[in-house]
Amino acid sequence: MPEKESLTDKVVRLMTQQSRIRNIGVIAHIDHGKTTTCDSLLAGCGMLSEEKAGKQLYLDSEKIEQERQMTVKSSNVNMVYERVAGDEYLINLIDTPGHVDFGGHVTRAVRAIDGAIVVMDSVEGVMPQTEMVLKQALKDKVKPVLYINKIDRLITELRFSPEEMQKHLIKLILQINTFINDLAPPDMREKWQVNVQDNTVAFGASRDNWALSIKRMKDTGLSFKDVYDAYSSNDKEKVKALSKKTPVYKALLDIVIEHLPSPLDAQKYRIPIIWHGDVDTDVGKSLVDCNIDGPLMVSVTNIEIDPQAGEIAVGRIFSGKITKGQDVFLVNNRQTNKVQQIYIWKGPQKFQVDGATAGNQMGLAGLKNIIAGETLASEQNVVPFEPVKHILQPVMVKAIEPKNPKDLPKLVQALRELEVYDITLKVSINHETGENLIAGLGNLHLEIVEDKLRRDYGIDIVSSQPIVVYKESIASAGPEVEGKSPNKHNRFLLRVEPLSPGVADLIESGDIPQGKVKGFGSAEVDKLIAAGMERDEAKRISAVYGDNIFVDTTKGVLHIGEIIEMCIEAFNEVMKTGPQAKEEVRGVKVLFVDTVLHEDAIHRGPAQVIPAVRDAIKDAIMAANPILLEPIQLIRVDLPMSFLSNISALVQSKRGIISDIKEDGDKAVMFAEMPVASSFDFTNELRSGTEGRGSWSLSGQTFKKLPKDLYAQVLKQIRERKGLPAL
Repeated sequence: MPEKESLTDKVVRLMTQQSRIRNIGVIAHIDHGKTTTCDSLLAGCGMLSEEKAGKQLYLDSEKIEQERQMTVKSSNVNMVYERVAGDEYLINLIDTPGHVDFGGHVTRAVRAIDGAIVVMDSVEGVMPQTEMVLKQALKDKVKPVLYINKIDRLITELRFSPEEMQKHLIKLILQINTFINDLAPPDMREKWQVNVQDNTVAFGASRDNWALSIKRMKDTGLSFKDVYDAYSSNDKEKVKALSKKTPVYKALLDIVIEHLPSPLDAQKYRIPIIWHGDVDTDVGKSLVDCNIDGPLMVSVTNIEIDPQAGEIAVGRIFSGKITKGQDVFLVNNRQTNKVQQIYIWKGPQKFQVDGATAGNQMGLAGLKNIIAGETLASEQNVVPFEPVKHILQPVMVKAIEPKNPKDLPKLVQALRELEVYDITLKVSINHETGENLIAGLGNLHLEIVEDKLRRDYGIDIVSSQPIVVYKESIASAGPEVEGKSPNKHNRFLLRVEPLSPGVADLIESGDIPQGKVKGFGSAEVDKLIAAGMERDEAKRISAVYGDNIFVDTTKGVLHIGEIIEMCIEAFNEVMKTGPQAKEEVRGVKVLFVDTVLHEDAIHRGPAQVIPAVRDAIKDAIMAANPILLEPIQLIRVDLPMSFLSNISALVQSKRGIISDIKEDGDKAVMFAEMPVASSFDFTNELRSGTEGRGSWSLSGQTFKKLPKDLYAQVLKQIRERKGLPAL
């Protein structure tokens, strides 16, 4: 008898058959059933027994995920699905977290996938994190299909009649389609609408391992009547029969194969979005064509820490091929490294392969100084992929230190590793005070980091209470301020103005890139003018840092080319640690008005220019009505109607502003803005105020001016915490 082909051999064989590859992600709000659904897909590919599907949570491989019953990181798996004998497909799947605190993993997963199964709880419908991750997917031109999960809840909990069920499900599909219509790129809005008749929508209950689509109904003769009968009669045998006749994987993987694109199709329209080089060059053509024989181009989307292999760069090959032992160029880091090992995944297990080709995802070991967002290439002078940027920013900080001072070097190393692994975690180590700060998206995010330090790194730590991250800004334009160099031979005239919201939006959306600017092209200049900026000013932007810009408006100054780099360095320094409380600056336009420079270059070096410009920018900010901006959470609260007045009062007592309340029978959905500083005990207070029946979720984030009556007190607290003298 011939030897049975292993999974690894099957994956390697199908890697070059690009029309038979699907790179997909499973995305949704927390607890809507992503990991349970993935179990069923794994079972359909022979990687998990069907009895365990929906119960094992196979891709929640970390202990903390199993204990908390939630996904905190993305998991890759390479599966082979055989629809009928000989009709095989390679499905590269990423299971992503649903909790907003771990949204950075979703952001990175979106870069590597071409299609997404959006999982939605039939009772809860479209929730904030569904919207947030779908928005990111659509922005990166990732095509969605819809799976409405937990259909049993409509029958057993809500007691819907078949007619009510149908109306409710139509409403949910309409919600998703409205969202796609609003946010999908214009050329995809109509094409990507999901529709029961087109077989781009499925309904099911992943925990019971069944799902139906229009195609499955035709193939099996089953209908919603069978589902309704099984659950309304509480007949476990009938439910089991559903899973035998139409398991989740049959409905979903058929939809994936028929309606989600192969890399050959997807890269034609995705490359211009995620790579801003010239598509008419050899590299550009190879990327668009997903050419196996073209130049190597890999987007590194994640970093995994493996106890044996060390750091593993997880990435998608968009062009060319990669083999074990090959030298690759890290485009952003400007260095060459050797690939020691190449891996594919079977959930938490990894298998070594000799090589991988365009259109596939894999892990690479042995690359030094690698971070998420890096571009690997076979050529040095190539344009890297667009940076992977998360929608939300860190708004909460904790100070941590080891219980045993001897563990300090170990802690510093661990924090550096965790920062590489998680793009939404920001680590700052103050060598003067010995304070180690971790900044994250929320309290849960920071708790998971602390847990990893104790469990994975064996470091016993002590942490502070959570601290809110504020930003510094200005409320009005300020006067011109002069800065003098230490040797008194050079003078710099600067002033600051608030950045217009339109320009700030362009920076946040990535339409205006970060860093030093050599002169924007007409496309960027036109966007800035449309956002309210003068043409001459738009052309003279020299640098962008965060949500701030540096504009060189000087005219006819000799030697300006020699000192502008130093001025930008001073600008970056101040924007990173502002003059009020050494917090980041946001929403400031710095205008370089004029300068008088010493004729001799030796007297206008960095030691003279940088302090002078730095002090001038700080003084200009302090003279322009300085303010603090506090982080505001945009929240959704789901609760019974009977508790609405109590919870409205609770939200308002926390300086919250209620923007909308929607009534749905005996339930209410409240939308509000709440300062992060007021939200620490909100979960417990909401539960006790609704007898455990209320829940809330984060739908977005913004920064707003801190009220005047709190400004002095908060500023004093931040300065005291940082050991700064009183202003």
